[in-house]
Amino acid sequence: LRLILTVGMDVVHSNMQVGWGVLRAHWRMPRGAFVAIPLELRAPAGLAALATIATVVPGTVWCELALDRSVALLHVFDVPDEAAFIAHFKARYERPLIEIFG
Repeated sequence: LRLILTVGMDVVHSNMQVGWGVLRAHWRMPRGAFVAIPLELRAPAGLAALATIATVVPGTVWCELALDRSVALLHVFDVPDEAAFIAHFKARYERPLIEIFG
């Protein structure tokens, strides 16, 4: 339930961030980037849930999963700090899914 609420809040927050990013594009272009996220999660159902979350939250798109399931490649609308984004993504989504799926 906590993860569902977290994702719901992030969908609303990310909608506002992406909208604001589009509106202010004449002043500051978003720094879109492909970001490689190292993964600890290996359970197929957990990875499917993680891919769904990444795609549902505006501003991120799940692009690729390494064959050994060790890295996910995401495209992110605006990434001012890649290391901070990776830490946030892992703490916010991957860790709860590890607790759920093991």
